Amino acid sequence: MKSGTGGAEGRTTGDDGKSTVRSVERALDILLCFTEGTDLAMTEIADKVGLHKSTVHRMLATLEDKGFVVRDKGTDRYRLGLKVWELSAHLSQNDDPAMVWLPEMERLRDLLGETVSIYVRDGWERIRLQAVQSNQAVRRVAPVGVRLPLYAGASSKILVAYAEPAEREAIYGEESWAKHVDLALYKEQLKEVKQQGYATSFEEREQGAAAISTPILDRSGRLKAALSVSGPANRLTPERLQELAPIVIEAAGRMGTMLR
Repeated sequence: MKSGTGGAEGRTTGDDGKSTVRSVERALDILLCFTEGTDLAMTEIADKVGLHKSTVHRMLATLEDKGFVVRDKGTDRYRLGLKVWELSAHLSQNDDPAMVWLPEMERLRDLLGETVSIYVRDGWERIRLQAVQSNQAVRRVAPVGVRLPLYAGASSKILVAYAEPAEREAIYGEESWAKHVDLALYKEQLKEVKQQGYATSFEEREQGAAAISTPILDRSGRLKAALSVSGPANRLTPERLQELAPIVIEAAGRMGTMLR
């Protein structure tokens, strides 16, 4: 998340030759820090963006003045301000899949009684784009915006299996790929995922948790996201996951037709 080095008049040129304003890049980098935490100290932010504390302090003061961040009284800790939520409230529901799919996700949650999530791939990670929490007392809480690795989990298998071949090979060769994962076995699992149209995980990434996931494809058959149902492993046994597969696949099919 570190900003690029500067050029004349506070500008920097990226690899694509386009010139960008450094101060804008830095302000956005600071805001993006809050995808990793809801409450951050100024020193934490400075470390994340690779800038001197005095620079970060000035930029936070500007962002606070505009309502994008809020400083907790008597501390140097910051959180997102109401202006961010005000902007998000004006997202077009016609263009935001997370909002378009929400009613179907709620229907699926009510039908199955488990947490329903939407994941998309961002580089070498997956991001939970939307989630509808289970109403059961014992449930799997799925915070929106969390980033998770691609080498484990049902939705990860979907996002990798349905990626373009060149992208898939790049993922395998990325340094962040877990060395303990048997790549040959993983590739065989992905072949099975493509054949059956869904993926399952049972205590792969998190002890006591299980999930099933299937792709949401647009009308052209391109992957848009992974639909996942997750919950405690004692409820979502391997047998139960198999039973849920047709229901989750059907829901993903309906969600795909909702896209323009």
